[in-house]
Amino acid sequence: MIQLKNRHEIDKIRESGKVLAECLLTLDEVIRPGITTYDVDRIAHEFITSHGGIPSCLGYCGYPNATCTSVNDVVIHGIPSKHLVLNEGDIISVDICVTLDGFVSDSTRTYEVGKVSPEVHKLNVVTRECLYRGIDAARKRNARISDIASAVFKHAFSENGYGVVRDYTGHGVGFDLHEEPEVPNYVSPLIPNPRLKPGMVLAVEPMINMGTWKIRTMKDGWTVKTADGRPACHWEHTIAITDDGVEVLTEL
Repeated sequence: MIQLKNRHEIDKIRESGKVLAECLLTLDEVIRPGITTYDVDRIAHEFITSHGGIPSCLGYCGYPNATCTSVNDVVIHGIPSKHLVLNEGDIISVDICVTLDGFVSDSTRTYEVGKVSPEVHKLNVVTRECLYRGIDAARKRNARISDIASAVFKHAFSENGYGVVRDYTGHGVGFDLHEEPEVPNYVSPLIPNPRLKPGMVLAVEPMINMGTWKIRTMKDGWTVKTADGRPACHWEHTIAITDDGVEVLTEL
């Protein structure tokens, strides 16, 4: 069941989203060659808690950390480690969820570590563009979930030839970390396709691979990598559908 939010509840999710956006901005200042993914997680955890929030990922279904730190060919759910040092040319997607006063926001950004290759930079740019094309599609009159999916897929695959992950999707968010509906990045008749209506709060999150769309899950049960070992990017925002249009709640 899709849980619609009233104006007050959207205001509270926005407050959570502001903490999250500021946290991601802070990480932009510290992600450099030589830092470990454990350090990235620690800094994010300290930022969230010092601003009155709770890192929602920590303990979720047994997940051990405050953030997901996915490097290079890791699509999602990379577990922070003291032994994983970022190097020049790497990319790292940092996925963070913040609970503040009981309301949840969710956002992801892919950071370039030092100077990356032109091919990797293009993948990152296109994935971010996919996110905003999906958000723009949600602004259309009488838009449905499939309009978001179609906009992402068209830009990623049809226009740039990238693989679009199908096994994981965006989702509703706000009261809980994962709510209905699913927000895929590809169009399928098998996925429910509700019309967007005021009160919906959604996490739109393109997961785009340089090569195949296929993925594989590691033995830890969390880390998801591209099946061909090529790089992946992930960008995400929490958005609210309101009477006035669409608002991005995790953007300063």
